[in-house]
Amino acid sequence: MTLYGIGLGPGDAGLVTVRGKEVLDEVDVVYSPGRLSRTVATKYVDDEKIGDLSFPMTTDPDELRDAWKEAATEVAPRAKDGDVAFVTLGDPNVYSTFGHLRRTMDAFHPDVEMEIVPGVSAMTAFTTALGIEIDAGSGLALREAARGAAPTGPDRMVLFKVTDAPTTHEKLVEAGYDVKYGRRLYMEQGETLVTEDPSDLEERDYYTLAYAEKADLDKDRPTAEYEPNAEAPSDD
Repeated sequence: MTLYGIGLGPGDAGLVTVRGKEVLDEVDVVYSPGRLSRTVATKYVDDEKIGDLSFPMTTDPDELRDAWKEAATEVAPRAKDGDVAFVTLGDPNVYSTFGHLRRTMDAFHPDVEMEIVPGVSAMTAFTTALGIEIDAGSGLALREAARGAAPTGPDRMVLFKVTDAPTTHEKLVEAGYDVKYGRRLYMEQGETLVTEDPSDLEERDYYTLAYAEKADLDKDRPTAEYEPNAEAPSDD
């Protein structure tokens, strides 16, 4: 009997992996930490199969610990008697709410078996949505940029939780970066937006990503030269 942590991808139900769909079909109950992940999950399971868990909208560490203990207390018996899933947007091991549950289960219910089903992370899916190519051998850093934060240093960065885009943008431009933004990429709820203008993002939204690249980077890409009329090399 197993607790599965299933990554649902960036929000488009069509990007759930085949393995994720298989597990959702097989488990007895599916827990979701929020409305968006629940919406994706219900494309593959009936509403009556969804279990209820509540998490407070707070940053108070004691309240959060209590909430995760209560969640583990609810999930553990189900996972001992059958198979259950906890679904989350993105990947369960990349900045995911599942990490809180996994650590709590390890601490208080170590006898529960757990298995991770990877999902497409928004941090990787963003490249297609923003039309960005990360060349082989390029360095890419992942940073959080909530409340106007603007980390600097790496040549290329993916910033997530960009809740104050105008402030973050101003700081990054001053530090010599070009910046492109994506909001609610691949999500079926809300407006998807791709822009280089931070004024388009004055309304704060937790699901905003940015790609920041040093403006002075050498972007010349090597290509193979080909002359269609050139003679083929001799076998002699």
